[in-house]
Amino acid sequence: MEPAIIVRGLTKRFRGRPVLDDLDFEVAPGEIFALLGPNGAGKTTTISILTTLLHPDAGTAEVAGFDVVQHPRAVQRRIALTGQSAAVDDALTGTENLVMIGRLSGLSPREARGRAGELIEGFQLTDAASRRVGTYSGGMRRRLDLALSFVVTPAVLFLDEPTTGLDTRSRRELWTVIRELAAAGTTVFLTTQYLEEADHLADRIAVLHAGRLAATGTAAQLKARVGGDAVHVLDDAGELVESIPTDGTVGGVRAALDLLDGMRAEGTVILHRPTLDDVFLALTDAPAAERTPS
Repeated sequence: MEPAIIVRGLTKRFRGRPVLDDLDFEVAPGEIFALLGPNGAGKTTTISILTTLLHPDAGTAEVAGFDVVQHPRAVQRRIALTGQSAAVDDALTGTENLVMIGRLSGLSPREARGRAGELIEGFQLTDAASRRVGTYSGGMRRRLDLALSFVVTPAVLFLDEPTTGLDTRSRRELWTVIRELAAAGTTVFLTTQYLEEADHLADRIAVLHAGRLAATGTAAQLKARVGGDAVHVLDDAGELVESIPTDGTVGGVRAALDLLDGMRAEGTVILHRPTLDDVFLALTDAPAAERTPS
């Protein structure tokens, strides 16, 4: 099966400065692929090129089997893009928003109403279908925004920081919806400012730094690059006193504790496992104040 997205040598410059520098990657059909990186790394530029909003200076990109420069209309017919702000009309009801997009997409009035009903149910908005969107919570607005992208089901869905500003419950509800979309066959290309989100959602993750890909792999593969488990001893201020590598097994942890006893290390003991925060900091060399990507 052909990849849903193919990027080869993708390059873009603004005022002579390279924003994307020779990117190469592929995304499989039905995969959730997360692109991470600090501010200015080139994430939004990448999405803009892949969704035909911006032309590259060099290299090629294919989405759903079509070149984004040579066949932009064919790409546009097969994708959907959900940005950081919900693109819904507050004065209309949830159903009216969906029917309007259905009509604009070429559906007949009957088809648009039928599709709106399916999406209202599928995105768990039945109780709010006849309410004005201006009364919706943040999570409901984001679900409706995603539903608008599926009036005509896309082959590839681009999500640019889809859960920004949502509370924890709404964010996790949206994760469930995104997983279900991917399970049904839609390829999801995701940027996010929440490393936990990429860890929970993505089949694979790419870390973008200074316009180049610093690493690509599963969350487990990326974490393995920055080391394994370790038993840490922390003082009362939470500062690291001692650290002993371990394989994470009961026997390994017990052996690490014995070593710490012999060193007379005192403090709070924790089992530390590498996180995507560790990966992000190691790959981008970002200071702590800038470690959250956007």
